[in-house]
Amino acid sequence: MDFVEKARIRMEHWIDHNLDHLGHYQAFAGELENAGKAECARHIRAMGDLLSKSNDHLKEALRYLG
Repeated sequence: MDFVEKARIRMEHWIDHNLDHLGHYQAFAGELENAGKAECARHIRAMGDLLSKSNDHLKEALRYLG
């Protein structure tokens, strides 16, 4: 397996891994809201938004990988 194929596999893994984390973050934010910690939940949701943007960049990088 050449470097480019290894890079593709690594980035695809990172995307999947990030999606798994994102689900946990969203669930946790909901729990925080239910506990009356809306401002804390807002920051966790904002972190999730950044993670989603990270995945967008990884997907774009994959596109350029060829």
